[in-house]
Amino acid sequence: MAQFLRALETEIGMYAEQFAHIETFETVFFGGGTPSLLPPSIMERLLAALHKNYRIETGAEITVETNPGTVDIEKLRAYRSMGINRLSIGIQSFHEDELKFLSRIHTAKEAERCVENAHRGGFENVNVDLIFSLPHQTMEGWMENVERALTLEPSHLSAYSLIVEEHTPLFAMVHNGAVATLPEEEDSAMYERTIAMMANRGFRHYEVSNYARPGFECRHNNNYWNHANYLSFGPSAHSFWKDHPTGGRRWWNVRNITQYCDALTAGTVPVAGSETVDKEKMFDEAVFLGLRTGELNLAMLQQVYGVDMLSTRGEKLKNFSDEQLLHVADRRIILTRRGFLFCDAIAESLL
Repeated sequence: MAQFLRALETEIGMYAEQFAHIETFETVFFGGGTPSLLPPSIMERLLAALHKNYRIETGAEITVETNPGTVDIEKLRAYRSMGINRLSIGIQSFHEDELKFLSRIHTAKEAERCVENAHRGGFENVNVDLIFSLPHQTMEGWMENVERALTLEPSHLSAYSLIVEEHTPLFAMVHNGAVATLPEEEDSAMYERTIAMMANRGFRHYEVSNYARPGFECRHNNNYWNHANYLSFGPSAHSFWKDHPTGGRRWWNVRNITQYCDALTAGTVPVAGSETVDKEKMFDEAVFLGLRTGELNLAMLQQVYGVDMLSTRGEKLKNFSDEQLLHVADRRIILTRRGFLFCDAIAESLL
C-alpha cells in the first residue's frame, strides 16, 4: 500500500503545472475498487495532495465509494470531518442469496447498518447502489430491494441492470450454460417499475440509471454527461480535457498496479493510450451523453456544432415521437419514461 500511495501522490503532482492554473475543480471522486478500505489518515493525505496541487472549489462535492463491511461509524465520522460530504454505498441487494451470487462480502444487515451509520456520521448526501435483472430474480424480489433501500432514506439511488462482461466468472458461467440471464422483457419491466416507483417517492430520474431527491443529483456524474474536463489518477484511470469547445483529448492509464508503480517510480507518466476527440466525435458524444440524461438541447447542438437536428433528423424525431419514445419542446428532445428503454438506439439513429 505504501508504494502504491507514493506513486499516486507522484501522479497527482505530475499534472499540476499543466492544468492547475486553468481550472477550478468542482468535484472529487474516490472510485472503485474499494477506496473505503483506506484508513482516514491515508484518505486525508490524498485530499491534502489534491488541495496542494489544484484549485478545488469551496463546497466541492467529495464522494467516496464505500462497501459495507469496510467502514464503521468512527471511520465515517473521520471521513466527514476531513471534508468528504458524499458516500456511494455499494449494497447491490438485500437478499442473501443474491449477495452470495455477486460475491459480496457483506450481509443485508451490515448493508443497512452502513447506511444508518452514514447518517449518524453526519452524511446528508448518501447514494445506494442496487443491481437488478439477476438470474432467477423476480419482480417481487427486486421491488423488495428498492423498498428496503428507500426505508433507509438515501438522497440518491443508482439502479443498474446486470451486465455480463467478458473475461469475468459470470461471463464464463453464462457461456457454459450454468447461469441463464433474465429475458429482455423481464429486465425492461423491472426498469419501468423502478422509474415509476422512484417518481412516486419524490426522486427525479435524471440519468438512465440514477435517481435523486431534488438538489442531490451527483454533480460529478453530471460533469461527465456535460463534457466537462476531468483528471483521473490511479491504475485504469481515464481523463478528458477540451482544448476548445468542439475538440479535446482523452487518455488512460495502465491497468496493472505493478506497471503503474514502476512507471511513476521511474518518473514517467503511466499512460497506456490516448485519443484525439475531434468535432464529429464530440458531437456524437454530446448526443449520446445528453440523451442519457433524458434531455438533449438542440439549440446548443446547433450553436456549438452547427447541426440543426430538427431539419436533418426531423423525420426520425417524428417517428420516435409517434412511438411515444420522446417529444420535442422548446428546442429540446425529452425522452418519455418508455423512451429511456431505447435511449442507446435513439442516440445511434441520430448520430
